[in-house]
Amino acid sequence: MRSVFDQKRAAALLGAAALAALAGCGAPADAEESEPAEAPGVQRLGVEVIDTFDHDPAAFTQGLELRDGVFYESTGLYGSSDIRLVDPGTGDVLDSEALPGDEFAEGLTLTDDAVWQITWQEGVAYQRDLETLGVVDTVEYEGEGWGICHDGGRLVMSDGSAELTFRDPDTFAEQGTVEVTLEGEPLQRINELECVDGQVWANVWQTDEIVRIDPSTGEVGAVVDASGMLTQDAAATADVLNGIAAAEEEDTFYITGKLWPTMFLVRFE
Repeated sequence: MRSVFDQKRAAALLGAAALAALAGCGAPADAEESEPAEAPGVQRLGVEVIDTFDHDPAAFTQGLELRDGVFYESTGLYGSSDIRLVDPGTGDVLDSEALPGDEFAEGLTLTDDAVWQITWQEGVAYQRDLETLGVVDTVEYEGEGWGICHDGGRLVMSDGSAELTFRDPDTFAEQGTVEVTLEGEPLQRINELECVDGQVWANVWQTDEIVRIDPSTGEVGAVVDASGMLTQDAAATADVLNGIAAAEEEDTFYITGKLWPTMFLVRFE
């Protein structure tokens, strides 16, 4: 093994010429530092329409879920809010339960054995039976309710701000929050939610955009432009895009809106 002295002596024997050559040609190519990889940007996606179905044009859609071939839909407005079961193929209402006239229904979601439906400014959440839609439990919460989804372990809820609140799926107790950001800035008006494969898809109120949120960081990873889906005649009497439910086939969704006459089966691409 060469001693430190021998190594230093060998280096010295390279001489000034070798050092000058290195200075003239720069560092060897394999010694250059590689550029740090850029963080992936926000994906900008469009909508591929796969199929269309009838939707009740009088339904002020606030929440939408699909299970066992039936839509669970929450509709709003004072005096006409309800929860309903809907046939996806025809748009026919199979069953419904009305809310009190002084309550404005918002989003809903399904756990393994129940439905949770929230209200806008009344601070009331209803736990309902999956089959009868009857109220099993009623709980109160602070602030507004807009959208809600179930990620398999917890409820994720929006209130119209840039914040998502996590809740216990059995008791509705708050378990934490995260701020939603798009390219570093808070994204307000997060509305209807759908939890899919560890991500949260959300309508942004009063826009034609749907965003994909990482709930662990709050960062938006994709923005979907869902504009121009309705015909000009249909759009004239419709309200905003709202309502998103994961479909049977992977990476497909059903989307609709408040007072929309059409439900769309789509893929984001």
